[in-house]
Amino acid sequence: MLVVRHAVVGPFAMNAWLVACDRTGEAALLDPGDEIPRVLALAKPEGFRVTRIVLTHGHLDHVAGAAEAASATGAPIQIHAADGPLLAALPDQLAMFGLPPVADVPAVARHHAHGERFRVGDHEATVLHVPGHTPGSCAIHFAADRHLFSADTLFAGSIGRTDLPGGDPRAIVRSIREVLFPLGDDTIVHCGHGPDTTIGEERRENPFVGETARAF
Repeated sequence: MLVVRHAVVGPFAMNAWLVACDRTGEAALLDPGDEIPRVLALAKPEGFRVTRIVLTHGHLDHVAGAAEAASATGAPIQIHAADGPLLAALPDQLAMFGLPPVADVPAVARHHAHGERFRVGDHEATVLHVPGHTPGSCAIHFAADRHLFSADTLFAGSIGRTDLPGGDPRAIVRSIREVLFPLGDDTIVHCGHGPDTTIGEERRENPFVGETARAF
Protein backbone atom coordinates (compact mmCIF):
# COMPACT_ATOMS: atom_id res chain seq x y z
CA MET A 1 0.00 0.00 0.00
CA LEU A 2 1.11 3.56 -0.70
CA VAL A 3 1.14 5.50 2.56
CA VAL A 4 0.39 9.22 2.16
CA ARG A 5 0.84 11.70 5.01
CA HIS A 6 1.27 15.44 5.24
CA ALA A 7 2.10 18.28 7.59
CA VAL A 8 0.93 21.86 7.13
CA VAL A 9 4.06 23.93 7.67
CA GLY A 10 5.40 27.45 7.61
CA PRO A 11 3.86 30.90 7.34
CA PHE A 12 2.21 30.04 4.01
CA ALA A 13 0.46 26.90 5.37
CA MET A 14 2.12 24.69 2.77
CA ASN A 15 1.42 20.96 2.59
CA ALA A 16 4.65 18.95 2.93
CA TRP A 17 4.10 15.32 1.90
CA LEU A 18 5.54 11.94 2.81
CA VAL A 19 4.81 9.02 0.50
CA ALA A 20 5.97 5.59 1.55
CA CYS A 21 5.74 1.92 0.65
CA ASP A 22 4.42 -0.03 3.60
CA ARG A 23 6.11 -3.26 2.45
CA THR A 24 9.65 -2.04 1.80
CA GLY A 25 9.71 0.92 4.17
CA GLU A 26 11.10 3.20 1.47
CA ALA A 27 9.78 6.78 1.45
CA ALA A 28 10.08 10.08 -0.35
CA LEU A 29 9.49 13.62 0.85
CA LEU A 30 7.72 16.05 -1.44
CA ASP A 31 8.34 19.73 -0.75
CA PRO A 32 9.79 19.73 2.78
CA GLY A 33 9.55 23.50 2.95
CA ASP A 34 9.65 24.27 6.68
CA GLU A 35 9.36 22.83 10.21
CA ILE A 36 11.52 19.88 9.22
CA PRO A 37 11.31 18.03 12.57
CA ARG A 38 7.53 17.85 12.09
CA VAL A 39 7.95 16.70 8.50
CA LEU A 40 10.47 14.00 9.44
CA ALA A 41 8.17 12.84 12.24
CA LEU A 42 5.75 11.65 9.54
CA ALA A 43 8.14 8.75 8.91
CA LYS A 44 8.75 7.79 12.51
CA PRO A 45 5.83 5.51 13.51
CA GLU A 46 6.92 2.78 11.07
CA GLY A 47 10.52 3.88 10.72
CA PHE A 48 10.20 4.68 7.02
CA ARG A 49 13.52 5.45 5.29
CA VAL A 50 13.51 8.65 3.25
CA THR A 51 15.56 7.97 0.12
CA ARG A 52 14.45 10.84 -2.14
CA ILE A 53 13.44 14.49 -1.79
CA VAL A 54 11.32 15.86 -4.62
CA LEU A 55 10.82 19.59 -5.03
CA THR A 56 7.83 20.34 -7.23
CA HIS A 57 8.97 23.90 -7.90
CA GLY A 58 11.33 26.55 -6.58
CA HIS A 59 9.18 28.85 -4.46
CA LEU A 60 10.48 29.46 -0.96
CA ASP A 61 7.58 27.86 0.92
CA HIS A 62 8.26 24.56 -0.86
CA VAL A 63 12.06 24.50 -0.73
CA ALA A 64 13.37 26.45 2.26
CA GLY A 65 13.68 23.36 4.47
CA ALA A 66 15.01 21.01 1.81
CA ALA A 67 18.69 21.37 2.72
CA GLU A 68 17.91 20.58 6.35
CA ALA A 69 15.82 17.57 5.32
CA ALA A 70 18.59 16.31 3.06
CA SER A 71 21.16 16.70 5.83
CA ALA A 72 18.97 14.77 8.25
CA THR A 73 18.13 11.90 5.89
CA GLY A 74 21.02 11.73 3.44
CA ALA A 75 18.45 11.73 0.62
CA PRO A 76 19.26 13.47 -2.68
CA ILE A 77 17.23 16.47 -3.85
CA GLN A 78 15.68 16.75 -7.31
CA ILE A 79 13.86 19.57 -9.13
CA HIS A 80 13.13 20.56 -12.72
CA ALA A 81 16.01 22.48 -14.30
CA ALA A 82 13.73 25.37 -15.33
CA ASP A 83 13.29 26.26 -11.65
CA GLY A 84 17.00 26.15 -10.89
CA PRO A 85 17.24 29.96 -10.94
CA LEU A 86 14.36 30.25 -8.46
CA LEU A 87 16.04 27.80 -6.13
CA ALA A 88 19.35 29.64 -6.38
CA ALA A 89 17.53 32.86 -5.50
CA LEU A 90 16.11 31.41 -2.28
CA PRO A 91 17.91 34.01 -0.09
CA ASP A 92 16.34 36.80 -2.15
CA GLN A 93 12.90 35.17 -1.95
CA LEU A 94 13.12 34.96 1.83
CA ALA A 95 14.30 38.54 2.13
CA MET A 96 11.47 39.74 -0.10
CA PHE A 97 8.94 38.36 2.39
CA GLY A 98 10.90 39.48 5.44
CA LEU A 99 11.64 35.91 6.50
CA PRO A 100 14.86 34.78 8.22
CA PRO A 101 17.58 33.33 6.03
CA VAL A 102 18.35 29.62 5.84
CA ALA A 103 21.77 28.19 6.53
CA ASP A 104 22.09 26.57 3.11
CA VAL A 105 20.51 26.76 -0.33
CA PRO A 106 19.43 23.20 -1.23
CA ALA A 107 22.04 21.37 -3.30
CA VAL A 108 20.37 19.61 -6.23
CA ALA A 109 21.59 16.10 -7.01
CA ARG A 110 19.68 15.79 -10.28
CA HIS A 111 17.11 17.50 -12.49
CA HIS A 112 13.98 15.57 -13.34
CA ALA A 113 12.06 15.91 -16.60
CA HIS A 114 8.56 15.32 -17.94
CA GLY A 115 7.73 11.65 -18.22
CA GLU A 116 10.57 10.52 -16.00
CA ARG A 117 9.68 7.68 -13.65
CA PHE A 118 10.98 6.73 -10.24
CA ARG A 119 10.03 4.21 -7.59
CA VAL A 120 9.13 4.48 -3.95
CA GLY A 121 9.43 0.86 -2.93
CA ASP A 122 6.79 -1.08 -4.90
CA HIS A 123 5.12 2.06 -6.22
CA GLU A 124 5.98 3.87 -9.44
CA ALA A 125 5.67 7.64 -9.85
CA THR A 126 5.82 9.75 -12.99
CA VAL A 127 7.03 13.34 -13.15
CA LEU A 128 4.65 15.60 -15.08
CA HIS A 129 5.98 18.98 -16.17
CA VAL A 130 3.12 21.45 -15.72
CA PRO A 131 4.50 24.97 -16.28
CA GLY A 132 2.46 28.04 -15.49
CA HIS A 133 2.81 28.66 -11.77
CA THR A 134 6.56 28.62 -12.38
CA PRO A 135 8.51 27.58 -15.49
CA GLY A 136 9.63 24.32 -13.88
CA SER A 137 6.51 23.37 -11.93
CA CYS A 138 5.93 19.63 -11.81
CA ALA A 139 3.27 17.30 -10.49
CA ILE A 140 3.98 13.77 -9.26
CA HIS A 141 1.59 11.03 -10.38
CA PHE A 142 1.28 7.56 -8.87
CA ALA A 143 -0.91 6.17 -11.65
CA ALA A 144 -1.56 2.67 -10.29
CA ASP A 145 -2.46 4.08 -6.89
CA ARG A 146 -4.60 6.94 -8.32
CA HIS A 147 -2.75 9.64 -6.39
CA LEU A 148 -1.56 12.96 -7.86
CA PHE A 149 0.53 15.54 -6.03
CA SER A 150 -0.35 18.73 -7.88
CA ALA A 151 1.70 21.19 -5.79
CA ASP A 152 0.66 24.76 -6.63
CA THR A 153 -0.72 24.03 -10.09
CA LEU A 154 -4.20 22.74 -9.24
CA PHE A 155 -6.12 23.38 -6.02
CA ALA A 156 -9.57 22.47 -4.76
CA GLY A 157 -11.69 25.06 -6.53
CA SER A 158 -8.74 27.13 -7.73
CA ILE A 159 -5.42 27.17 -9.56
CA GLY A 160 -1.95 28.40 -8.73
CA ARG A 161 -1.13 32.09 -8.89
CA THR A 162 0.65 33.30 -11.99
CA ASP A 163 1.46 36.89 -11.03
CA LEU A 164 4.93 36.15 -9.68
CA PRO A 165 8.03 36.20 -11.91
CA GLY A 166 7.91 33.30 -14.36
CA GLY A 167 4.18 32.80 -14.03
CA ASP A 168 2.10 32.26 -17.17
CA PRO A 169 -1.72 32.15 -16.93
CA ARG A 170 -2.25 30.54 -20.32
CA ALA A 171 0.40 27.91 -19.63
CA ILE A 172 -1.12 26.86 -16.30
CA VAL A 173 -4.54 26.41 -17.92
CA ARG A 174 -3.00 24.27 -20.67
CA SER A 175 -1.06 22.24 -18.12
CA ILE A 176 -4.17 21.44 -16.12
CA ARG A 177 -6.48 20.75 -19.04
CA GLU A 178 -4.01 18.88 -21.23
CA VAL A 179 -1.80 17.09 -18.70
CA LEU A 180 -3.73 16.70 -15.43
CA PHE A 181 -7.39 16.33 -16.43
CA PRO A 182 -6.69 13.31 -18.69
CA LEU A 183 -5.37 11.37 -15.67
CA GLY A 184 -8.90 10.26 -14.78
CA ASP A 185 -11.78 11.54 -12.68
CA ASP A 186 -11.12 9.14 -9.81
CA THR A 187 -7.57 10.39 -9.27
CA ILE A 188 -7.12 11.87 -5.79
CA VAL A 189 -5.37 15.25 -5.93
CA HIS A 190 -3.11 16.24 -3.05
CA CYS A 191 -2.51 19.98 -3.32
CA GLY A 192 0.33 22.22 -2.25
CA HIS A 193 -2.03 24.21 -0.05
CA GLY A 194 -5.48 23.42 1.26
CA PRO A 195 -7.59 20.26 1.10
CA ASP A 196 -7.50 17.28 -1.22
CA THR A 197 -9.81 17.07 -4.20
CA THR A 198 -10.25 14.83 -7.26
CA ILE A 199 -9.65 15.33 -10.94
CA GLY A 200 -13.34 14.74 -11.60
CA GLU A 201 -14.45 17.42 -9.16
CA GLU A 202 -12.08 19.98 -10.64
CA ARG A 203 -12.85 19.05 -14.24
CA ARG A 204 -16.55 19.60 -13.61
CA GLU A 205 -16.60 22.45 -11.11
CA ASN A 206 -13.33 24.40 -11.03
CA PRO A 207 -14.27 28.00 -11.91
CA PHE A 208 -10.93 28.67 -13.61
CA VAL A 209 -10.38 25.51 -15.68
CA GLY A 210 -13.50 23.36 -15.32
CA GLU A 211 -16.21 22.66 -17.87
CA THR A 212 -18.04 25.90 -17.15
CA ALA A 213 -14.96 28.15 -17.06
CA ARG A 214 -14.53 30.75 -19.76
CA ALA A 215 -12.06 29.89 -22.49
CA PHE A 216 -8.57 31.38 -22.45
